[in-house]
Amino acid sequence: ETAWLQSVADDPGSKGMPHAIVGYANLADPNVEGTLERHAEHVNWRGIRHMLNWSDDKLNFRFAEAGGLMSDSQWRKGFKLLAIFGGSFDLQVWPWQLQEAAKLGNDIPEVPMILNHTAMPIGRSPGELREWRKGLEALGTAPNVSAKISALGMLDQTWVADSIAPFVLDTIDILGVDRCMFASNFPVDSLFSDYATVWNAYDEITVDFTDEERSKLFRTNAEKYYRI
Repeated sequence: ETAWLQSVADDPGSKGMPHAIVGYANLADPNVEGTLERHAEHVNWRGIRHMLNWSDDKLNFRFAEAGGLMSDSQWRKGFKLLAIFGGSFDLQVWPWQLQEAAKLGNDIPEVPMILNHTAMPIGRSPGELREWRKGLEALGTAPNVSAKISALGMLDQTWVADSIAPFVLDTIDILGVDRCMFASNFPVDSLFSDYATVWNAYDEITVDFTDEERSKLFRTNAEKYYRI
């Protein structure tokens, strides 16, 4: 898939898009070095997303092969290889996994980690929201972490700008403007909204931010972290 996407980017008609490619590799695979080497042969490749979502008691919340992969020694060997190939890691976890992710980031700071989907705050009870915030605070102690604010419609299908604003603003407050960027999660979020509505919501929520801060959130941080 990475090879095909690179061929699309190389076509003059594509105007360079996609500008950055995030592929897949099972970092627990003992032979993952060869997979990463093949990814890295393509100039627009930037890194790997290995979805790590796991719940011990909810089977439909399991997207990974097993729980606790971020603490697994074999998986961590594969994770460390990303630094050798100049790759970053797109981190997709549930809020209750953020403490484990924070330890991973602090233990292996040489691999840039980009948190996906605002850490997927699926619960809305006071306790679940506290868990999400505390997890983000822990993750923020890792120097190699940035975050994509996205997919809030996927988790709240009747959302409006006011309902997602606390998640947007808390993430920015906890991690700082310099480590956050907006994303659409399209086409998945197209099930719940249209493209313009998503971006207009971000615009409305950050209306009181400075022009420099908004430029970082809407464009330049993504260019920096995905090396575009």
